[in-house]
Amino acid sequence: GVEVGPQPQGVIRADILEKMRKIVRHGLDFVQLFNKGQEFPPCTIEVYKIMEKVDYPRNKNDEVIAIIHPKLQDQDWQPLNKGDPLFLTLDGEVIEYKGDNTVYPAFINEAAYYEKKHAFVKTVKVKLTAELLRSQT
Repeated sequence: GVEVGPQPQGVIRADILEKMRKIVRHGLDFVQLFNKGQEFPPCTIEVYKIMEKVDYPRNKNDEVIAIIHPKLQDQDWQPLNKGDPLFLTLDGEVIEYKGDNTVYPAFINEAAYYEKKHAFVKTVKVKLTAELLRSQT
């Protein structure tokens, strides 16, 4: 499957649709070349690995007491460092990121994850290496 976004629920965006079409075309091109016997050399790629789901701050009644900080909003895949703002309480207090390592938040304030109690997910960059690949036909 291919998930391309972010995109609000119930909305079709031309730019997101074109990105989806492009990645599907690349996938189909790869399959066709692989089936023709083309050899693909080893390669390394950086990817983001989900490490933790982060909920909104809540009170003892499980009610949300803070929203995504404006400086974090729309910053998916950007580095988040210790001391950077995460949330803003309804009283105006800034809640900072306290982690010791840089993370890359994703799915920040996504409507589809609100009911699942996910304000965002923390990801880390990792490198994946693929060996030489060729069809065995």
